[in-house]
Amino acid sequence: MPNALVTNLAAEAAPNPLIPAWYDIIWSGLWFIIILIVVWKVALPRLTAMLDERSAAIEGNIAKADEAQKQAEEALEEYTRQLAEARTEAGEIREAAREDGKKIVAEAKDAASAEAGRITAAAHTQIEAERQAAFVSLRSEVGTLAIDLAGNVVGETLSDDARATAVVDRFLADLEKAK
Repeated sequence: MPNALVTNLAAEAAPNPLIPAWYDIIWSGLWFIIILIVVWKVALPRLTAMLDERSAAIEGNIAKADEAQKQAEEALEEYTRQLAEARTEAGEIREAAREDGKKIVAEAKDAASAEAGRITAAAHTQIEAERQAAFVSLRSEVGTLAIDLAGNVVGETLSDDARATAVVDRFLADLEKAK
């Protein structure tokens, strides 16, 4: 047992390696408080200011993005409105062009009809003039032939123009009645 007693006394005299000495605890506590005060007074305000700046910058960027999105939506609405107006205007222009085309076609038809009527009237007038000229020419030729034939049948020459013309006119009148 004496051995056990010596071991116990030695154990009480030797410090525990897990528990630091009292002067280490005091100096460590003092340095901890100094570092805590420096962090609290210097580093924490700077960190807070930097975080506030970042937060403000992020909020500003979000506001700018919201404003840009709002402007983009307004621009899209404006573009859509202008596109609708352009389509409406294009439809009106197409409709006006169709109406103008119909008017032009109608005017061209009227002009063509008038020109055709004028040409037809001129042709009828020319035909009538040529018919009259042919009638006069045939009348004189038929008259001459009739006088020659009558002179051959009668055996004498019909030289009296007034009489010859009266005979030819009577002959042609008889032919017209025969039709």
